[in-house]
Amino acid sequence: MSPIKYLDEIEIKGARVLIRADLNVPVDGNGRVTDESRIVACLDSIRYCLNRRCKVTVCSHRGRPKDAPDPKLSLLPAADTMARLLGIDMILADSPGGAAALQQSLALKPEQVLLLENLRFHPGEKKNDPAFAEMLAKFGEVYINDAFGVLHRAHASVVGVTGLAKKAVGGFLVKREVYKLGRLLADPERPYLTILGGAKVSDKIGLIYNLAEKVDTIMIGGAMAYTFLAAQGIPVGKSLVEQDKLGVAEEIIHQCRQLGVNVLFPVDHLVTPRIEDPGKVEVTRSADVPEGMIGVDIGPRTIELFCRHIARARTVFWNGPMGLFEVQAYSRGSVSVARRIAECMGYTVGGGGDTLAAIRQAGMMAWFTHLSTGGGAALEMLEGASLPGLLALGDAAQRMAPPATEEAALARSRPA
Repeated sequence: MSPIKYLDEIEIKGARVLIRADLNVPVDGNGRVTDESRIVACLDSIRYCLNRRCKVTVCSHRGRPKDAPDPKLSLLPAADTMARLLGIDMILADSPGGAAALQQSLALKPEQVLLLENLRFHPGEKKNDPAFAEMLAKFGEVYINDAFGVLHRAHASVVGVTGLAKKAVGGFLVKREVYKLGRLLADPERPYLTILGGAKVSDKIGLIYNLAEKVDTIMIGGAMAYTFLAAQGIPVGKSLVEQDKLGVAEEIIHQCRQLGVNVLFPVDHLVTPRIEDPGKVEVTRSADVPEGMIGVDIGPRTIELFCRHIARARTVFWNGPMGLFEVQAYSRGSVSVARRIAECMGYTVGGGGDTLAAIRQAGMMAWFTHLSTGGGAALEMLEGASLPGLLALGDAAQRMAPPATEEAALARSRPA
């Protein structure tokens, strides 16, 4: 991938700019944003542009509308929140583009920001339709992608418009994410530990294979642990198991052992006959889950084991909770892991929506080196995959590079 240019590397004073943000935020029944973290994450780039007297148009998606307007997925709650946080007049366009919205963009005053309505209300967004991308490109001479969480999507607002803008750069959030996550792949300090949880092995296959070549220890908890335990012939009761991934789990264990990676699984569990009945939880005496029981969290001996390894680590990456942490009775494993990582003196990164929610629940948000808002994009980057949005920004940086002088060309042609 070609090197990317970022917002602070180009001149934008007085320019019209289009910022692709990630405003895919949760909203309650009263139309209030319940988690502002993604909105807060993009404000640095917006403020930077406003301070340079730019006319700023912001675009984003929210949810998964069926290529048509859906009032329940409007960006109005995000617009209200951004206006409050920025202390400015925020204008919400009626559509993701079009002549009326373009006129609103052209008429912006320095203290105003225009937010286009949900991009996915237009069928051309997910199809990376050239006509829709061309329409978006009219909203700015400068395009700024500050939506790391969608860089793995080859959509019009991520890839198409990047190839059409006169200048296309990454925003400050994208810059932070690329640098912080990149440190997990490039010469991390050891011991290097990764903690993986969540529901499905299938979501993490590529991640595990890629990280197995870089880490010293992998700890596996959450529901996905039961697929790995079942692959080793350990009884897991009624716990969630991906039957079609047992062979993959067995191969992953073999691969890790071949590479000398220490793989740790739960040695005890918190179990219950019914998830809906947290009053009947029990702790198992071993890694075996009794027949008729469901694993809902790692047990106390596993917590002690995992925390002991975390304490020795100098680099830690955590993705996926250790159990059904949303239920207070099943949250001890995830909260304990979050607190122990926060106490770690090394480089600590948490990623994924549920992981961040568990860290927030533990009150440890401020104590991690980096909390990635990227979700799927972060996992694909750590898998070693090429993200379409980053590739497009790299191509744009090459287009923006000044032409080589004759003297520089001659210098490159001389033998070393």
